[in-house]
Amino acid sequence: MKSGIDTTHIDPAIRPQDDLYRHLNGRWLKEFQIPADRASDGVAYALHDEAERQVRAIIESADTSGSESVKIGNLYRSFMDTDRIEMLGATPIAQDLAKVSQITNSADFLRTLGQLEVQGIGGLFSAAIYTDHMKSDENIIYLSQAGLSLPDEAYYREDQHQSIRDAFLTHVEKMFALAGIPAGSAHAARILSLETQIAAYHWDQVRDRDATLTYNKVTRQELEELSPGFDWTVWLTAGEVPDRAFATTIVREPDFFTGIGKLLTDFDRAAWQSWLSWQIISGSSPYLHDELVAQNFSFYGTTLSGTPQIRDRWKRAVSLVEDAMGEAVGRIYVERHFPPQAKAEMETLVANLVAAYRISITNLDWMSETTKAKALEKLKKFTPKIGYPDKWRDYSSLEIDTSDVMGNMARISRFSRDFELAKIGAPVDRNEWYMTPQTVNAYYNPGMNEIVFPAAILQPPFFDMEADDAVNYGSIGAVIGHEIGHGFDDQGSKYDGNGNLNDWWTNTDREEFKKRANALIAQYDALSPEEAPDITVNGALTVGENIGDLGGLNIAYQAYMLALAGAPAPVIDDLTGEQRFFLAWAQAWRGKVRPEAVRRQIATDPHSPYEFRCNQVVQNMDEFYAAFDVRKSDQLWLEKDSRVRIW
Repeated sequence: MKSGIDTTHIDPAIRPQDDLYRHLNGRWLKEFQIPADRASDGVAYALHDEAERQVRAIIESADTSGSESVKIGNLYRSFMDTDRIEMLGATPIAQDLAKVSQITNSADFLRTLGQLEVQGIGGLFSAAIYTDHMKSDENIIYLSQAGLSLPDEAYYREDQHQSIRDAFLTHVEKMFALAGIPAGSAHAARILSLETQIAAYHWDQVRDRDATLTYNKVTRQELEELSPGFDWTVWLTAGEVPDRAFATTIVREPDFFTGIGKLLTDFDRAAWQSWLSWQIISGSSPYLHDELVAQNFSFYGTTLSGTPQIRDRWKRAVSLVEDAMGEAVGRIYVERHFPPQAKAEMETLVANLVAAYRISITNLDWMSETTKAKALEKLKKFTPKIGYPDKWRDYSSLEIDTSDVMGNMARISRFSRDFELAKIGAPVDRNEWYMTPQTVNAYYNPGMNEIVFPAAILQPPFFDMEADDAVNYGSIGAVIGHEIGHGFDDQGSKYDGNGNLNDWWTNTDREEFKKRANALIAQYDALSPEEAPDITVNGALTVGENIGDLGGLNIAYQAYMLALAGAPAPVIDDLTGEQRFFLAWAQAWRGKVRPEAVRRQIATDPHSPYEFRCNQVVQNMDEFYAAFDVRKSDQLWLEKDSRVRIW
């Protein structure tokens, strides 16, 4: 049996007791060059690249039979028809820009905005349909803050982002010129000024992930009272949204909607015209002529993320098709690339992880029996989804024209919107997936209390049917544990087993949980990434994912012990089973990120940088100390009373 650990990247100069991450991945980190067309690279990207090549083969042969197959092929070709796209230039957006020029007041603005949003142009806020988090057998619309061109509200106010704001002004000016609109500098100034005002009403990233604060259920009348100045009737009518969809909604950030109402009450015609023109130009640019594409990438790819080169056109075409018709592609992907035995073995792994969680919860020394019973009840109701959906999405009503990429994007937007709106008043579809099978990722959905593992992640090095158990538990096992752990992190733990916000904790137990979560926050607050040593991780923003990592690896280790059933683990490649387990964890996080992308990640992303997802987690696990004989003089030593264990 092979170990499943790639030892070719080991740096012998670095001991695992001092830096597990760089011990296993050190040579790769020194030698590997991030491809010019991406901001980061690593293990998951290698799987993504393989899935991308497989999907390309599916798409490029997808016009042979069946209506869906024809649509897949035609959509791909519409984006690849560069001759026609160059010939058209910016004319596909001329009519929409002309509409904006006719705006005279806020009602005109909202009417035009609603019409454009149907076509996929970004709006002031986002509207997404999920289960009602207080009534999980019903669907409801969640309204969320939006309207910004920069990654986060902090980019508009913090001094460290001044260079980004300056670059944004230059970028907007150039984009207006390429779209054939004069006075780009004036437009840019108005857009930045208005977006700065919008950003002032945005909640920050930490507050915005609070499941309690962001659940504000309102009637249509209450929504109108919350945001005077925003004429909801005008906007809904223009967007062809049925009134029933907005009879009751959940407003995630009430302050934002009140603020937008104020800005529209004091309507600055020129500013809003510039802003809406910008939404059209920026949102449409990936599908227009090469100069617009290149300038758009120059800012969003290079300036914000440090990526020197745009992806090959075929890769962007594949992404477009996957975004639009992902399940149609996924059905073929599963048939060709996902063996049935992989699903069966994953089901066993999931069952073992759930069993390990059950044991761990039962034996917790800081939680009362009352809360334990509720936690175990929630665990029992977890629904695992593995590989692919049982029911595939129907794309029969979607129209695709091989010669009209911009029209295709508008039709795709309307199709997707109608699909979502149909959920209002209909039974909740618990078979629906929010990732395609060819996606290298996984997720936990608190509103349905489900863990989902697409087919594409179920392959080496995450999951290897020929590898030793230690490696599978240290990689995909920890991923499973991580996703289950989200059901018990600082926000997921607010939901019960039915997916409802329901406080099932005693006050004492919740305080004990917070004490441990706060200790974890403090640990991560002190960490500075190698790529940007002048900044630190935001422990409060990343605490949910960090709890998921810590709980996931702890439980995966316990599940591995259960799988051994008392038998000693074999020694393979001079490594014990316990050592292979932790090395598999380090292997799973092998990756490199450009400095610009790290800065953006820390500002906006609830996930910690790769090195900390590895090292900071194992520092808190007694089992790691035992596996590698970690001592007080070693760099990964953490005093025992400072180690955090939650689940």
